[in-house]
Amino acid sequence: MTRSILHLFAHPAPHRSRVNRPLAQAIQGIPGVSHVDLYARYPDFHIDIRREQEQLAGADLIIFQHPFFWYSSPAILKEWQDVVLEHGFAYGEGGNALRGKALLSVISTGGVREAYCPAGHNHFTMAEFLRPFEQTARLCGMHYLPPFVVHGTHSLQKDEVDAQAVELRRCVERLADESCDLGRLEGATLTEVIP
Repeated sequence: MTRSILHLFAHPAPHRSRVNRPLAQAIQGIPGVSHVDLYARYPDFHIDIRREQEQLAGADLIIFQHPFFWYSSPAILKEWQDVVLEHGFAYGEGGNALRGKALLSVISTGGVREAYCPAGHNHFTMAEFLRPFEQTARLCGMHYLPPFVVHGTHSLQKDEVDAQAVELRRCVERLADESCDLGRLEGATLTEVIP
């Protein structure tokens, strides 16, 4: 059996992307994965809330893929969260539509891994920066999976980007397999717990 996966891609300039575009392309064609390029679908930011909620309702796993802009997501993904994850749908009284589903962040960042620690340039870990995504998942009753983070994108060579794309595809293929227990992945490192 295959899980239904909704892949929400948020990159304002995918034609200039050295990392996110190859990552997104790597998981296209995996059975059960639906792709949505949020900037292409909503260039005017007028998000069709019902359409997005219907897609969410039919998915078992949601992937947020985006570059890590100013320690967060690009504007379209924040707007999407603000209007789609509304009270009565995603949380609050009667808001059980996402309960039991899973959320995976696929992030690229120019900073090297060592920059994301108390002694590093950014002073906080990537897990600390991603707390708003984790709490969003928890508020909605979802499993928050360990993020897939590609660090140091400014200095990655093409073969290194390709290797990351292959690794992401492997992880998503395993996540699509219903025999993979999503609950046991919480709090772990994705590439270490997915064989």
